[in-house]
Amino acid sequence: MAHPSITCPQCGRATDARYSSCLWCGAALPPSGGRVIEVMRSDRGGDLVINGIIVANVVYYLLSLLISSRTALGGGIFGFLSPDDNSLALLGATGTYPVFRYGLWTLISANYLHGGALHILFNMMALRQIGPWVCAEFGASRMFVIYTVSGIAGYLLSVLAGVTFTIGASAAVCGLIGALFYFGKSRGGNYGQAVSREVSGWLISLVVFGLVMPGINNWGHGGGIVGGIITAKLLGYRERRRDKSLHHLAALFCLLVTVVVLAFGVWKGMQILSYRQS
Repeated sequence: MAHPSITCPQCGRATDARYSSCLWCGAALPPSGGRVIEVMRSDRGGDLVINGIIVANVVYYLLSLLISSRTALGGGIFGFLSPDDNSLALLGATGTYPVFRYGLWTLISANYLHGGALHILFNMMALRQIGPWVCAEFGASRMFVIYTVSGIAGYLLSVLAGVTFTIGASAAVCGLIGALFYFGKSRGGNYGQAVSREVSGWLISLVVFGLVMPGINNWGHGGGIVGGIITAKLLGYRERRRDKSLHHLAALFCLLVTVVVLAFGVWKGMQILSYRQS
């Protein structure tokens, strides 16, 4: 998770408020009872992007429940409020079968579909924690590009690996983790090392969780992480490269493609509902 920050009185940069000295310049910090803000909330554009992603995921999940012919209320804690596979396939679940039958658009739509209440809850909680930190270091535009490209990369690798049916925002979220890992290694210094240590812990937890829990798309996670690292390297981060028009245009392109894909899925879902009511 991202931690609260405080502005260093010496260098003026945001640094981790848990430490007694600035991770950038080493200057002593005032007590944390002063003006403490979260790094991830320093960018209003970042909040708008993250909240928009969360809303899109929730709306798409609710639509999958509405058009589902069978909504699982039982099936264990992870199966609570699960839409059926037919509704997920219609809305854009991906994998070897959906990609070859419905098209490559499912590589995007699958990032906004979830298989149950806890599935979407965990993914959105992770996004809410990690996304603002990525926005703080890369900017809102680059964050959304990383999120979109990483999700596509994760599911593309899944298809190449032979995963037949998969959904969830975890591939894109893993891309944000990959971006932070790249940032920490590239940034270096005390702050970069602190970021690398924390993100390395997340990566280890992902590997262990994927090995222990059944049904986890490890190919999607791995592809998302690699996609996030590569995209972050290509785009750069704020300290080394300022926000440019190209970053904003790339984000706008990703947004337009995502909106078109999700609108297409909603249109298909509405057709199903109209057919059942007629």
